[in-house]
Amino acid sequence: MPDKARERVLAGLNGAAADALAHDWTWLARPEQLAPEGDWRIWLMMAGRGFGKTRAGAEWVRAVAERDPGARIALVGATLGEARAVMVEGASGLLAIAPWWNRPVFAPALRKLVWPNGAVATLFGATEPESLRGPQFSHGWADEIAKWAGGQAAWDNLMMGMRLGDAPRVLATTTPRPVPLVRGLVERDGDDVVVTRGRTADNAAYLAEGFVEAMERSYGGTRLGRQELEGELIAEVEGALWSRDLLERCRVGHVRAALVRVVVAVDPPASAHGDACGIVVAGLGDDGRAYVMADASVEGATPEGWARAVAAAALLHGADRVVAEANNGGAMVESVLRAAEAGLPVRLVHASRGKVARAEPVAALYEAGRVAHRGAFWALEDEMCGLVTGGGYVGPGRSPDRADALVWALSEVMLGRRGEARVRAV
Repeated sequence: MPDKARERVLAGLNGAAADALAHDWTWLARPEQLAPEGDWRIWLMMAGRGFGKTRAGAEWVRAVAERDPGARIALVGATLGEARAVMVEGASGLLAIAPWWNRPVFAPALRKLVWPNGAVATLFGATEPESLRGPQFSHGWADEIAKWAGGQAAWDNLMMGMRLGDAPRVLATTTPRPVPLVRGLVERDGDDVVVTRGRTADNAAYLAEGFVEAMERSYGGTRLGRQELEGELIAEVEGALWSRDLLERCRVGHVRAALVRVVVAVDPPASAHGDACGIVVAGLGDDGRAYVMADASVEGATPEGWARAVAAAALLHGADRVVAEANNGGAMVESVLRAAEAGLPVRLVHASRGKVARAEPVAALYEAGRVAHRGAFWALEDEMCGLVTGGGYVGPGRSPDRADALVWALSEVMLGRRGEARVRAV
């Protein structure tokens, strides 16, 4: 409604009616934030950051709970902590949007929300997909499914539990990433799935002044901007060294082997306030497989700042060596690292080839099933999937700093002391 028309309506209401209208989502929402019509089983809301996905998800759950006393709702976040912090206690979460006269009671120890009419919602984390095995639900809200480390396993267990009521339904809200779970749902659009798409700019009226313009200046037209701002699901990069499917196949929840080596690899930034400092931890298991343990990369840090981050990662994971690229001020890199921790064992490596050329033998290790990721490292993996055969890079940022650190780490634990295969004329 135009502002003047809205003001006339509000002026004619008493206090209780105005309060009720202020909590009426059909009055406040944009059309694309309301549940679609028709006979659907899954509603996929795939949109840019700041679109209002969390608010739409919370309001949908609230409407279900207030309408149906028998509703049993699953609230599934990327982790249990995120489910609580974002979906329940966040600024647009269920507690914040609930009207004072119909507010659910939250029992954190039980991971449950209970509405006055008896409807119940239970929290889950996708990192523990087995926790979804057994319970049954009438509705579900799955948030940020593109970043679920449990991925398909968590989703499958959720869907197998949707067996209560006359028409079980699930709302999945996410910023797009071309992971198999999201791609599979998009391909079912028009069957039992309805897809809602949207841009960050669609919600500009409720974002900080100048935010959309600033994001457009920084990321407009880039691959990252198309994904994170425009809500576009971008297909795999043709010729990329790594694919999303390959990385999903390499993902594990735990390292079951005993680690015989752990290294921290560092790709230092070229300047004090330049690109990110790539810091990746990898280990070699007694099963002969390499495990990527952590991405501890930092952005905008001073040399002392990223050196402390390296030392902390080495201490946390019990690293026996730090490997640092020395092309940009090698002596300085070593001295900064040793200043952060006197006992830090440092080995400098020199890049004689380009980033992509160095990455190719490491990518081959993934293809052979000899590398696993303990969990999900989305920023790192986005860079890996942007490295293209032939020397190009089309991933986020100006340079694949995290991916370069990964290459140094895995080269050290898997390819070190084995020499490099070369073709010689005889």
